[in-house]
Amino acid sequence: MTWENYLNNSTQIGEISSLGFIALLGIFAVIFAIGMYIYFSLTWQTIAKKLRYKKSWLAWIPFANVAMIFQLGGIKWGWVFLFLIPVFGWIALLVLLIIATWRIFEKRKYPGWFSLSMIIPQLGGILYLIVIGFVAWKDRKSRVKL
Repeated sequence: MTWENYLNNSTQIGEISSLGFIALLGIFAVIFAIGMYIYFSLTWQTIAKKLRYKKSWLAWIPFANVAMIFQLGGIKWGWVFLFLIPVFGWIALLVLLIIATWRIFEKRKYPGWFSLSMIIPQLGGILYLIVIGFVAWKDRKSRVKL
C-alpha cells in the first residue's frame, strides 16, 4: 500500500465517521423534539383539566393547542390565525400568548410574570418548561392575608 492510497482510505473513513456522527446527532435531535412535544402537551392538558376545560385533549394538536391556551386565558381562539401573517402577525401572536399564559398562571395561583420566561434569551425556554411543570402538577394554596 502506497502512502497516497493510505491517505485516500483514511480520508474516506473520516468522512464516513463524520456522516455517522451527524446522523446520530440528527436522531438525537428528533428524539429530543418528540420528548419536548410530549412534555409540553401533557403539561398543558393537565393545566386545562385543572381549569375544567372540556376539550383538554386539544393540547396534543398543533395550532389547536395555542387556541386552547387562548381560550383558557380569556382570549378569542380566532387570533391563532395571526400565524399566517409573517413577522408582525407572529409578534402579535407571541404577545397574546404571553397575556393568555399570564392569566392562566394567575388562575392557578402562580405569579403571572412567570409567563415572561418564554421571551428571555437562551435560558428562557428551559425556565418556561420548568414553570409550566409547576403550574400543571403542583397545586398552590392561596395565602391568608391578615
